[in-house]
Amino acid sequence: MNTNKNAEELLQLVEEGTSPFHVTAWVERQLESAGFVRLSMEQDWGLDNGGKYYVVHNDSTLIAFTVGERLQFGDSFRIAAAHTDFPGLRVKPCPEIVKDGYRELNVEVYGGAILNTWLDRPLSAAGRVVLRSDSIFEPQVRLVDFRKPFLTIPNLAIHINREVNKGVELNKQTDMLPVLGLCQEEAEEDYFRKCLAAELKARPEDILEYELGLYNTDTGDFLGLSEEFISSPRLDNLTSVQAVARGLILGGRDRGFNVAAFFDHEEIGSRTKQGAGSVLLSAVLERILLSYGRGREKFFETFSKSMLLSVDVGHALHPNKADKNDLTNKDILGKGICIKEASGQAYATDSVAVAAIQQLCEAEGIPYQKFVNRSDGTSGSTLGSIASAFLPVKTVDLGVPLLAMHSSRELMGTADQESLARALTAFYSL
Repeated sequence: MNTNKNAEELLQLVEEGTSPFHVTAWVERQLESAGFVRLSMEQDWGLDNGGKYYVVHNDSTLIAFTVGERLQFGDSFRIAAAHTDFPGLRVKPCPEIVKDGYRELNVEVYGGAILNTWLDRPLSAAGRVVLRSDSIFEPQVRLVDFRKPFLTIPNLAIHINREVNKGVELNKQTDMLPVLGLCQEEAEEDYFRKCLAAELKARPEDILEYELGLYNTDTGDFLGLSEEFISSPRLDNLTSVQAVARGLILGGRDRGFNVAAFFDHEEIGSRTKQGAGSVLLSAVLERILLSYGRGREKFFETFSKSMLLSVDVGHALHPNKADKNDLTNKDILGKGICIKEASGQAYATDSVAVAAIQQLCEAEGIPYQKFVNRSDGTSGSTLGSIASAFLPVKTVDLGVPLLAMHSSRELMGTADQESLARALTAFYSL
C-alpha cells in the first residue's frame, strides 16, 4: 500500500474527475469541506480578514482565494493556476451513425490527443447536459457520468492492415468513431439520447444540448516494484489541480491574498470566456480589492509584488528516446518538480521569479529540476504566458515531469506529486 497521501488523493481525483465539470465539482467539494464560502459574481461581496471564498464560472472554471488574518494596505496576491480539461474526444450533436448492423457515435477530437492510444480502450462519457425548463433563458443544467465502459474504438486487425507496425495515420473523422452497440435493420431512433435521458432520469425530449466527453475508464495504478510510478489517465493536468487545491487549503500565510485558479480550455488555447486568456482572473482580483475599498489604481499597484505559478505537467526524459531532450536540461521521473523555461515565452520565463521558486524549494528541501526544449524543436505551451499577458506579474511555469503526455494513459513519478503539493503549500505559506 502506497503511503503517499497526495498520490492517493490524486488517484481519487482521477476516478471522479472525468470531465472538466466533474473536476471543478471535486475542487468545490474539497473547498467546502475546508470551510470555504461560495460567492456569486452577480452579488456584492462582503469579505472578512481570515475569510475563505470561491466563485464558479460556467461550471468548469473555479477561482478560490483566502484573505490574510493580518491583511494590510498594499498587500498583494500569490496566485497558482491549473487547468481542468484534458485531451480526448467530444460527442457531437445528433451523434448516432447506424451502418452494417453497428451503432456508432460521431465525435470530434478535443486538444492534442495521441489518437492511437484511444483505440481498444474501455470508454465512457461524462459532462454537462442542459434540459428544458420553465424559463427560456435559464435552462436546467445537470452533470452526468455514465460511470461504466460502454464504448470502444476497435483497431483494424494486422491481417487486414499488414503495414500497421510501420505506422498508421488515423483520420479524425472516419477512424475515431466509437462503437456504441449492435442494432437491427429497423434501428431505434435517438437511441443515445434515450440512454442519456435514462441516466438523468429525464425525458429525451427535454434534452436540449450537452457537452459530453469520452474518457478512458481504466483506473490509475502504482507501478514499479517499489511503486515508484503512477500510471493513469488524466494526469495532465489533474496532478496540478490536486496540488494547487491542497496547497491553498493548507497554506498558512496571514498576509495578503492567496488565490487558486482552475481554468477550462487550456488544451485548446485558453482564449475563451472560461479560459486563462479571458479577463476572469483579473476581474476577480479587482473585485477582491474593491470589497476592501481599494480602487483600480490600487489594483494596478499590486502587480509589482504579486506572483503567478502556472502549474502544468512537463516532459520527462524518455528512456528509449533520450535524444528528444535538451543536452543539459533533462527531467527525470521521481527527481522532483520541473521548472519550465523558454526564451520564446511558450513557458513564462522570468529569471527573478524562477530564482524565488528555487529559493523556496531549497528552503523547504523540495527537489526540483529544470526543463528547456531542444533548440531545434518545441513541445507545447501552458496557460502561464497567456494569463500573465492579462495580469502582468512575475510568473513561473512548473509541474511534475510526465511520460506519454496526452496519451489516454500517462506515466509519472509517485514522489513527484508529493514534491509538487509541498511546493504549492510552501508558496501559499511563506
